[in-house]
Amino acid sequence: MALLEMQAISKSFPGVRALDRVSLDLNKGEVLALLGENGAGKSTLMKILSGVYQADEGTFLIDGQPVSITSPQEAMARGIGIIHQELSLIPHLSIRENIFLGREKVHPITKKIDWQYLSQESEKWLTELGITGIDVTRPVKNLSIGIQQMVEIARILSMNCRIIIMDEPTDALTPQEAKTLFQVINALRKAGKGIIYISHKLEEIFQIADRIHVLRDGSHVGTKAVSEVNTDQLIHMMVGRNLEDKFPWVAPKPENPILELKGVTAPGHVYEIDLVARKGEVLGVFGLMGAGRTELCKTIFGVYPYEGEIQLEGCPVKIKKPKDAIDKGIVYLSENRKSEGLFLEHEVYRNVTLASLGELTTATGRLKKAEEKKAVQEYIDKLRVKTPSIAQKVKNLSGGNQQKLVFAKWLMTNPKVLILDEPTRGVDVGAKVEIYHLINELKQKDVTIIMISSELPEVMGISDRILTMHKGRITGEFHHEEATQEKIMERAVGGIS
Repeated sequence: MALLEMQAISKSFPGVRALDRVSLDLNKGEVLALLGENGAGKSTLMKILSGVYQADEGTFLIDGQPVSITSPQEAMARGIGIIHQELSLIPHLSIRENIFLGREKVHPITKKIDWQYLSQESEKWLTELGITGIDVTRPVKNLSIGIQQMVEIARILSMNCRIIIMDEPTDALTPQEAKTLFQVINALRKAGKGIIYISHKLEEIFQIADRIHVLRDGSHVGTKAVSEVNTDQLIHMMVGRNLEDKFPWVAPKPENPILELKGVTAPGHVYEIDLVARKGEVLGVFGLMGAGRTELCKTIFGVYPYEGEIQLEGCPVKIKKPKDAIDKGIVYLSENRKSEGLFLEHEVYRNVTLASLGELTTATGRLKKAEEKKAVQEYIDKLRVKTPSIAQKVKNLSGGNQQKLVFAKWLMTNPKVLILDEPTRGVDVGAKVEIYHLINELKQKDVTIIMISSELPEVMGISDRILTMHKGRITGEFHHEEATQEKIMERAVGGIS
């Protein structure tokens, strides 16, 4: 008997049929990978299971018994927990408060919250995830994205759920943290838990899953045992076509430097940075968590005050704030699209034109609405953003389509230097290749691209040169043809070239 059965689930939103009679079953002690492109319906199906959305049609069975799930509280009461792709922590609350939010233990005598118990239990669950020596009274807003993700996972584990949904759980984790998470998943499997695992990192699927359930355009394509498929077959199931080249690299043309950093230090972030980025080049930046990659890019973008010199097209410039960078043609696509890249409650077209309103405004300050909507539609078509209209609220789009909107927003500014911080995080394999082709197209139009990625094969596959970082310093430089995983990792862990 299956632990969980979802039968003929359908769900529609205005202008979109997100799910069309999708069925799914999950066994005790099983890891079921749920795969599909962005917009395939994975997150919608899981939000229905976790009570965030209600299905228009369909039934649920747990242990063979029909059940209704009309709210997150009801899902939790039935032993269903979800680790969302987008963090759902409350930033100003502490680690222990976030882990036990709504489930605080009250002291039987004082009738006050038993903070000692919450601390001990929080430390226990974090230790299970390999996180030790951390102050659980710290606000989560002061933690790295990776540690915040671990707090989110600890919260679900502490609920002792029977059915655990993991939506891109390793997105912000280091390789070592991901390895620890896989060990925890194996322990949960042995304890008879059922786990639904969503990831765009296909190598993880072959490591951790028992079966694979594939959705495409809101419909069920097929379910296979992991042993029955290889990567190419899986990609074909997901995207409906073969991807000839996962990393379509195009050799650069020798060009002059456009951006140079000379002895740049942002105290507490990066130190003595010497860097040259050439016109029409993809400069990859790789390092382990805490290496200073994002801090380097935010320094260039004017987020952090710095010492030293930045030159643009051979002339010294001073960038004191992000507006200075944007005005000079330097833009930054953040790794955190939810809090730093988009206004989720606003429409698609408002988000895309946000950084280009000056070009779409008359001398009297009136917005050229027809031009705005025409320009937005061109980018929507070019980037193949799946949305029923440009008036759709951004929060209703999948993560990958949201990421494409951030690209569109910055491309509308016609940048000279485009800084991409984890540009394919949370993006499916088909959309990744589309982004790589876009990067190559921009490169051939003489745009300089600085790209941070935690995925080493991606950095090696798409970059013309690669810089490695460790503890805020550059530790190595490799050209595309000479780069190997061994050489790059040696520098990324602190070796100096």
